[in-house]
Amino acid sequence: MAANQKAKAKGERAKGKVKKVVGDAVGNESMAASGRMQESKGDLRAAKEKAKDAIRPK
Repeated sequence: MAANQKAKAKGERAKGKVKKVVGDAVGNESMAASGRMQESKGDLRAAKEKAKDAIRPK
């Protein structure tokens, strides 16, 4: 399950980065903001998974 969540985090960060760059390139601030939000969401998901891995017994 954790691998699935980590993959989702990477996907969200990648999609967000693309939206942000495209939005900035065409001057669409709404799209750029949406991309920043999606990228941040992916960062938070990755941080959550990293924290879960840190507390999980080995």
